[in-house]
Amino acid sequence: MALWNQTAQDESGEKPHVEPAMTMPVTPSPSPREHITKDRRESVFGPGVAIEGKIEGDADVRIAGKFKGDIHIKGDVNIEKGAHLSAKIHAATVTIAGQIEGNVVASAQVKLLESGQLIGDLKANTLTVAAGSRMRGQVEFGWSEAEAAKFVNGHAHETSKNGSAK
Repeated sequence: MALWNQTAQDESGEKPHVEPAMTMPVTPSPSPREHITKDRRESVFGPGVAIEGKIEGDADVRIAGKFKGDIHIKGDVNIEKGAHLSAKIHAATVTIAGQIEGNVVASAQVKLLESGQLIGDLKANTLTVAAGSRMRGQVEFGWSEAEAAKFVNGHAHETSKNGSAK
């Protein structure tokens, strides 16, 4: 009989041969937040920041403070709750949780969240509007550029076979 801290021996009195366990080197994986930050280049303007001017670039922008001017971004623009903007915005996707006074053009989508407020015109491929959000202005969404070209000043125009408008 073997005690708990003694190794078992076979009948010949020899200890059985045990292969050492193989261990794989462990490489630390980045936390999800680090991974997102590396893949998505995002500039953040906090709640205590006030900027006036023009923002241009390929990355994403998150604004929680005050901004006055123009924004031309190929990425996403996120307007946080409590942010106040007086701006013209052109971006791929625009998420509005704060207040904007100015026109918004998005090549992909605009999300107007519950706390969002827009005073100005909006043009996007798709539009999501949450209950409680507010907007004053004209809205145009769901139209391809070719379809939108058929409308001039809000009225449909037919073209004849030679391409001139009727």
